Amino acid sequence: MTRGATSDRPIGSPAGRAPAPPRPAVPGTLGMLGGTFDPIHLGHLAVADEAREALGLERILFVPAGLPPHKAGRPITPAPDRLAMVELAIAGNPAFSVSSIELDRPGPSYTVDTVAALLDGPDAPIELTVILSAELFGTLATWHEPEGLLRLARVAVVPRAGHPAPGRSLIAEQFPGLVDRVTFLDGPHLGVSGTDIRARAAVGRSIRYLVPPAVAAYIGDHALYTARP
Repeated sequence: MTRGATSDRPIGSPAGRAPAPPRPAVPGTLGMLGGTFDPIHLGHLAVADEAREALGLERILFVPAGLPPHKAGRPITPAPDRLAMVELAIAGNPAFSVSSIELDRPGPSYTVDTVAALLDGPDAPIELTVILSAELFGTLATWHEPEGLLRLARVAVVPRAGHPAPGRSLIAEQFPGLVDRVTFLDGPHLGVSGTDIRARAAVGRSIRYLVPPAVAAYIGDHALYTARP
């Protein structure tokens, strides 16, 4: 569990050392990984599994965004296709599941609203951790009700190349009294990007080894990304 975590040192393995063993899963704990998943790729899956093991989470819930506020104006693949790709990607992992909660809800997909709904639902977890890349976490202060989000849920920050995570002093300045709600993970360090995958697919390049085989097949069968990067 991450209660009371206040150190700047990431959870994980210092450089050059063997990886730490996974923490035992705590029943009733949930990690939530949101995103457009356009498409879902191996980086998303690796991040989800790292958070699950490092934090001892029982389950990881993938939540495809309906109308992501931070990507307004960018063409997005239709929701049914993105949901189908997530379902294909996580098939076979009993710790992974997907929710269409943001796809079914009209209006912008605000994370705080999704978290509140999950915590008020019939299968509410005893503790919920929102998994964010360092890039997204760096913009948290601009989100809709960020303090409310931190009061409802913990946040696990995973590395993103080129986007160093802010130090705890800045978090304490932006969100007084809530710094202990944030945990930094040590990995994984992967450079897979949805933008790059879309661009490769658009020109007929292989996306093998970047997305699960079933997702690559779905993209090909439905001719996704052929008209835009």
